[in-house]
Amino acid sequence: MAIRVAVVGAGHLGTFHGRIYARDPRCTLVAVVDVAEEKAARLASEVGCRARGSYRDLIGNVDAVSVATPTTTHEEISVNLLEAGIDVLVEKPLAPDAGAGRRVVAAAREHGRVLGVGQIERCNPAFLAARKDLTAPRFIESHRLSTFVPRSIDVDVVLDLMIHDIDLVLSLAASPLESVDAVGVPVITGEADIANARLRFEDGCVANLTASRVFCQRMRKIRFFQRNLYVSIDLAARRLERVRLMPLRPSDIAGASAAGATPEAAFLAHRGLALERGIEAEVQGDALATEIGAFLDACEKRISPVVSGEDGLRSLEVALEVRRAVLASLPRLERSPPR
Repeated sequence: MAIRVAVVGAGHLGTFHGRIYARDPRCTLVAVVDVAEEKAARLASEVGCRARGSYRDLIGNVDAVSVATPTTTHEEISVNLLEAGIDVLVEKPLAPDAGAGRRVVAAAREHGRVLGVGQIERCNPAFLAARKDLTAPRFIESHRLSTFVPRSIDVDVVLDLMIHDIDLVLSLAASPLESVDAVGVPVITGEADIANARLRFEDGCVANLTASRVFCQRMRKIRFFQRNLYVSIDLAARRLERVRLMPLRPSDIAGASAAGATPEAAFLAHRGLALERGIEAEVQGDALATEIGAFLDACEKRISPVVSGEDGLRSLEVALEVRRAVLASLPRLERSPPR
């Protein structure tokens, strides 16, 4: 039996959710909801379902819902739907604050519902292709830079952009977070529009994350360094580069050290090692379709989605810790004399 689904929020992200549900044979898209009823009607007409003005109209008529509304509304909508027995996929961040996030997670747990969080980079095909190699990262560096988009100003750059990379880092972290240091700068809005954070974990792993929404172009890059391995992922282009240190066979050492070998190759060969480089062109796949497909699987099989409510809450809590450190840095910036 097809899963009856709906989308709450007919804006930029909700439109993509609606289109993907409309073409997935496992579900029936019942309705699109938006308080701006003309937006709901426009998307509903495109994807072939009914338009509604209130998410409460969905109760009793659907099995699962995507919530793609402003962050400040996530708690109210998600909790009411979960309490009504409806599975929920809520766009990131899970909620505007940790208390609200905990209430959403508690509602899902109490009522036995699936709760997924739209941390879409977890489903990025380039990250998925690299994931099996990333067993023990020691240093992680990310740059997530964007031009200014007014639709995202309900949250600062940490909750808008950096939270994606926080989630990727936490999905790989093998030990608890030990400390957070962060700074930020407001440029266009009253919130931080540029931020840098350093996350230290108890096992010594360090993540250095930079996010900006006032850059001249779009960049989504993250690099991982671990023993004998470097992995660079361009999340926007879905390109993946691996550089791996491999042991040389004794019979190959002399050749790698011979005259004409690069200094790098000779140095490594002397230690019985060689570099293996691999660059993959665009890795095929649609991250949002993968995320929604995994959510529908979770609804069918009653299993945890790719990013569970607990995962989303943890990423939110760390993002809020980063945000507190950023806010603490702003008075120092204001005291700095102009040059």
